[in-house]
Amino acid sequence: MALKRKKQPVFASPKKQQRSIGGTIMLALLLILMGTFMAFPLVYAISSAFKPPEEFFLFPPPIFPNNPTGENFTQLGMVISNMWISFERYLFNSLLISVSSTLLYLVIATLAAYPLAKHTFPGKNGMNEMITLALMFTPAITAIPQYIILAYLGLVNNPLGVLLPTLASTMGVFLCVQYMEILPNAVLESGRMDGAGEFRIWRSIVVPNIKPVLFTMMIFQFQAVWNTNGAGIIYNEAWKTLPAAMSQVATAGIARAGVGSAAAIILMIPPIAVFIISQSNVMETMAHSGIKD
Repeated sequence: MALKRKKQPVFASPKKQQRSIGGTIMLALLLILMGTFMAFPLVYAISSAFKPPEEFFLFPPPIFPNNPTGENFTQLGMVISNMWISFERYLFNSLLISVSSTLLYLVIATLAAYPLAKHTFPGKNGMNEMITLALMFTPAITAIPQYIILAYLGLVNNPLGVLLPTLASTMGVFLCVQYMEILPNAVLESGRMDGAGEFRIWRSIVVPNIKPVLFTMMIFQFQAVWNTNGAGIIYNEAWKTLPAAMSQVATAGIARAGVGSAAAIILMIPPIAVFIISQSNVMETMAHSGIKD
């Protein structure tokens, strides 16, 4: 008697989740609304830089200039040319402090986060709690103690007085610890088996695999330091930053409202450029640098 072969159960292929046309339209409208809301301050700042002085007195203020002009940039150039210090010197001071702070911050944050994420030692949990607790304090709270410490160290009216406090933020250490904890320990152990020391492991294994968080930190750090005025610490005009000089230009009242808007546009260019470059690298590294245990 021939045995009947049992029929194999046939599983229906899972249906792909499809969004309705109405849902797609609603999602597109929501994204357009959010994008417009976030882009409005930038668009308004750019349009204000091309407004003639009389349009700043209109109410309600027009979003786009009725008679666009480039006179504001011309007057800004005249004001800058009449300053005691050249524009190039202010720009050099800002770039020097911003670039130096960003590079040092990346090195310090990653070096501090590596043992907190991948090693065990007494006091580790307490340090992690202190790092998290420090995120609750705003710069306004620490301004007075910071100035007292800088005065005690003799760093008032010194570029280091602007540079060093920017390296004390714990946000970068916190982000690096969270990202390093995802790295497989097997990869680090393979490096140790090959004879690599801890510094070599940090430089050759850990840092290349946390590029997304490094570029994210670079964006936030550069923008924060670039916008630092430093007027309360630096009194020597030769060491003042570009935001400090531009704030002096914009404090002449409504008569220089257009010039102040033009100065704001100039201050926006470097952070936006860094953001565009870093964002593309973040997306690329997040798509290609993932490793699994």
